[in-house]
Amino acid sequence: MACNGDKSLRDGVQRTCRIVTVPTDRQSLQYSHTMVAAPKSFLGSLSAFESYDTTVHIGTTFPNKSLQLSKLLTAPNSDELIKDLATLVSHRGVVFLTDQDIAIEQQKELGTRLGELSGKPATSKLHKHPISEDTPELGADVSVITSTGGISRPEAHMTSVRASKGWHTDITFEPVPSDYAILKMHTLPSVGGDTLWASGYEAYDRLSPVYQKFLEGLTAVHHADSFIDYAKRFNVKMQDPRGSPENTGTHLTAIHPVIRTNPVTGFKSLFVNQEFTKRIVELSPDESRDVLNFLSQHISENHDFQVRYRWKTNDIAIWDNRATFHTATNDYGEELRQGNRVVSIGEKPFLDPLSKSRREALGIPFNVVPGL
Repeated sequence: MACNGDKSLRDGVQRTCRIVTVPTDRQSLQYSHTMVAAPKSFLGSLSAFESYDTTVHIGTTFPNKSLQLSKLLTAPNSDELIKDLATLVSHRGVVFLTDQDIAIEQQKELGTRLGELSGKPATSKLHKHPISEDTPELGADVSVITSTGGISRPEAHMTSVRASKGWHTDITFEPVPSDYAILKMHTLPSVGGDTLWASGYEAYDRLSPVYQKFLEGLTAVHHADSFIDYAKRFNVKMQDPRGSPENTGTHLTAIHPVIRTNPVTGFKSLFVNQEFTKRIVELSPDESRDVLNFLSQHISENHDFQVRYRWKTNDIAIWDNRATFHTATNDYGEELRQGNRVVSIGEKPFLDPLSKSRREALGIPFNVVPGL
């Protein structure tokens, strides 16, 4: 993929990339983008709060209520704190905060400000899930994640003998997908119901240089057929528009680069997922299937760049959908598992060929041999 301009990502200049048009049975889709943001630096405002890296490659935990998001939102240096939190989430993929007292309106406010303070377009707001309800209590921009069905427990996941089929990145079927997501779990089963995340940065870094370059020239079709089927079956009118003027219509289909650059970190990340990525545009059907199967296996089987979180009541996870994949664990039978999720809309995905991988940018050696 070629972009106009020859300066590095860190200069913050704009570069407009080529357009790919792919005819489908629904419409003519276009993939294009403009780079707008330089990587952000840490301001140091979170250093006073107790935290630790949950694993080597992904996850940071703020334990023992060390950081209360409700207080962060009203602090005198609130903007600085939220900027640093957004930068931390983008670097570590996901951040966990224990026993939070944040109310739903505050959760929405945080979802909005995380993206705004890290440079997302002014037209990007909170996402309205296509099949979510617009309730007086929550509104259309809050998704109820529940074990009773709907958006969070599609039948395909419930009937599959392979739990790995649940790995996904939120709403990649939208032309302008998510930057950050915030999930607060308020009702949990007695045991089970953990959530796993995997690092898109490390998934990219583990590929050979030749395979990385091969993928960097590719784009993929993302499609939410399960939500379309759900809407038709239960006569649900889809939300429209959905957090961006470009996220409209009922086709729920978009084209994105297979490798994208996160504008907050400048790192390259793998950007396909088993739930929504249907085919690679530039390859034959057989080639596309083989590549996507390999990449799905690459994500689900490398447990050393995953983190598994055991929820407690009122815990919150904040993750960067540009650089992670996640899946719930449906191992709790008929018990109720429920939480509220806010998803922020970010920028159109892009790949800057002058951006770097996480290991390259941070000087992490590639010759580390996993232990026994």
